Amino acid sequence: MTTTPLDALDFDGEPFDVLAWSLALEPATSPATPATGSAVAAVRDTTAPAPTASSLPATVRAAAAGPPADAISALLHEVRSELVTAHLSAMDVQTALQRRALASLRRDEQLTRTDTEIAPASPTWAEQSFAVMVDYAPATGLAVSAAPGHPVVSELPPPATTMNAFKFLARTPITALNGTDLAALGRGEVAAVFGPAYDQEGVNPDIRLTEGTHADLTEVLELAGREGPWARGRLRAIGRVDGPDPVTAATELTWQAAQVFAVRAGLQLCLAGARFQAGEPFEVTVSAPLTGPVELVADVVQIDLLPRPWIRVNAEIRCAGKVVARVHGLTVEVVEEPGLPIGPEVGGEIPRFLGRRNVFGQRALLGEFHMTHSARGDLGIALGPEFSAYAGRRATRMPNHGLQLCDRVMAVDGRRGQLDAGSSHTEYDSPADSWYYLESADASMPNVVYMETSLQSALLLGYFLGATLTSPTEDFSLRNLDGSATVLREVDLRDKTIQQTSRLTDTTVLLGVVLQTFSYELSVDGEPFYAGQSLFGFFNAPALANQNGLDNGELVPTWLDSQEQRPAVRVIDVAARRAAGTGMPCAVGHLAMLDRIETVDGAGTYGLGYLRATRPVAADDWFFSYHFYLDPVMPGSLGVEAVIQAMQEWTVDSGLAAELVAPEFVLPVGVSLSWRYRGQILASDELMTLEVHIKSVERRPGRIRVIADASVWKPTMRIYELIDVAVELRDVGARPW
Repeated sequence: MTTTPLDALDFDGEPFDVLAWSLALEPATSPATPATGSAVAAVRDTTAPAPTASSLPATVRAAAAGPPADAISALLHEVRSELVTAHLSAMDVQTALQRRALASLRRDEQLTRTDTEIAPASPTWAEQSFAVMVDYAPATGLAVSAAPGHPVVSELPPPATTMNAFKFLARTPITALNGTDLAALGRGEVAAVFGPAYDQEGVNPDIRLTEGTHADLTEVLELAGREGPWARGRLRAIGRVDGPDPVTAATELTWQAAQVFAVRAGLQLCLAGARFQAGEPFEVTVSAPLTGPVELVADVVQIDLLPRPWIRVNAEIRCAGKVVARVHGLTVEVVEEPGLPIGPEVGGEIPRFLGRRNVFGQRALLGEFHMTHSARGDLGIALGPEFSAYAGRRATRMPNHGLQLCDRVMAVDGRRGQLDAGSSHTEYDSPADSWYYLESADASMPNVVYMETSLQSALLLGYFLGATLTSPTEDFSLRNLDGSATVLREVDLRDKTIQQTSRLTDTTVLLGVVLQTFSYELSVDGEPFYAGQSLFGFFNAPALANQNGLDNGELVPTWLDSQEQRPAVRVIDVAARRAAGTGMPCAVGHLAMLDRIETVDGAGTYGLGYLRATRPVAADDWFFSYHFYLDPVMPGSLGVEAVIQAMQEWTVDSGLAAELVAPEFVLPVGVSLSWRYRGQILASDELMTLEVHIKSVERRPGRIRVIADASVWKPTMRIYELIDVAVELRDVGARPW
């Protein structure tokens, strides 16, 4: 840290700093809130006031302003200067008196003034902590202000799970950067470094790596998306420190690391006309001098797109293998220039290119930023100002985090308010490290994701066109009512972009209810692989409460419970097989829907086998917080997934899997699954029950297919009916069915 003569004086008490009072009269240096929305801090810890200029000593300002222009500040500067001069003169007198006293005590040694000069000892460091805030502008760079002490830092979050881990907005093989790459980022050449998926047609010239005054990164050794103690990302880099202020040097290195990670994650792809902005105060701890080459490890603590994209990191800086500084809670935000539109206008009109393109270079109407707002943010930003009235209300929303399976709206054919017809083209990127690939028993994408991604893209069309705006004062809940869908071909969807085409075919508006029918098709690499149709309902509270299930309000028992003489039941211990981790894959983690299955061989409606299973339901089950915000309900597709898992376990337990050499589960091609939903599993329900009637077992070379009918109950009624639900075992390399 830069040291002035006044800092070097050693005396008890706090020095009187007149300059601090003059700084209080200067304009605030904290970044302005974007005119179009709230600052990022609005969704984080806002209990601690930001430090004012008067609490920040000028000696640690990396970009200190020149002398104050007003007369009062000038006078105060003059007074301070006189005080410093007087203080130094007094100290000189005191030093002379002390030397004279020492000389009289040691007269025999005939000390002279020169003889009494003591060589300075080697400098020693004690760990020092500083409350730091920064201001950033593309034209002027980074200004660092600090004061000794500890700021109020937001509470650390738990580590990310596979379900809520941040999904990068673009894919790139680049995981390390050399000096040339960093220089290119300093010029704003993001696509030249990370690839064409990051191209924004030049709309974000201010998104560039900041040049430091005291330190710079010289090489990034590793960029990892799911690493670190919070499982949100880690960056390892080498830097060089050239300036004297260790707080500024540590801040600049960490700021650059956060910028690099933010750009790699694609935060800038959310906006056009964007720039970086500093977040709330953070802490820097210095334990040794920073000089020369250093190593930096930055861990992502939090990263999100709401209310504007932002990232928070902790960093550790080492010199010669020794930790010399730590940075806790540095936040970098990506915001639009004040006044720029960031979403649809009235009627759903898109006012300009909003900065997002797909992997094929085509402009998107809406991107991940808008989809995230539609799930758990501002519906006015996502869909247009007509939807702003839903703030804080129960409203139709997309599922969130890992269950949000629609990323971009590429095109809409239709006008808001005209509900007789319309179509849309949307997209979903399916990263290979997605939770459902890691936790499913299937060789590729499980059925629950096929259903969710297609149904979400369809419901988004109806909502965008204004289904709920027919009664804008009502609080509507969205429910899927029935549908059918067919897998058209086998395809591995890892790291693919799924293109979704949805068509609104009918709308019926009733008292408290809006019913809409859609057809849809999913394609990858230009070829369809899944198609279906479905009926959705938007229900107000009275209509939603008037649900009688599939049997006119009666509680019809399961087949097993209706038998006069209870047959012999065999139990499949799914939990034990899951724990063993051997043999055929078993659903785990979020997809582990069942632990125990009762089976009756040669029984059921078709005499080929009967399965029954129960699943306890708790208010803290993971899916309630993801589906939907302010309207928690278990996705119907997860009920279907539970049935499929019961059938998969039955194929293993019954020995069917043993008939193949290297079996794996796939979704059967050409079998049309039909479903009817007349109720939901709610957080207040305590138990879900399902039963399966095996309908057929078919064999082809290297393949075995099982088809069944099934039902699902909540404690008071039967709510799901499934026809022709199917599972298939396939030998690796087997010919298509």
